[in-house]
Amino acid sequence: MSVLMEFSMFPTDQGESVSAQVSEVVRMVRESGLDYRLTPMGTVVETDNIAEAMALVERAAAVLDDLGCRRIYSAIKLDIRHGRGGRMTGKIESVEGRIGEVER
Repeated sequence: MSVLMEFSMFPTDQGESVSAQVSEVVRMVRESGLDYRLTPMGTVVETDNIAEAMALVERAAAVLDDLGCRRIYSAIKLDIRHGRGGRMTGKIESVEGRIGEVER
């Protein structure tokens, strides 16, 4: 099984700029060892199962809680597929095979 999860998570009680807090969440994702891609609007992570994806979300919330954030917003999207891994790059390569190179 492959789970592609796109999520964003940030505090709503820490002022206008929250890059310091978001950076710590991204650091945790990076240190998780999972394949991930940071985008301007969120982070895409590939996991082996739903439980692993949700555990990462829980750890992200704990990071923000440890930073003193008392209100957190999160949006999560899941693409769950059996029998296939490496989809984070495979999906992009499939499109590039049809139309040529795209921005990454």
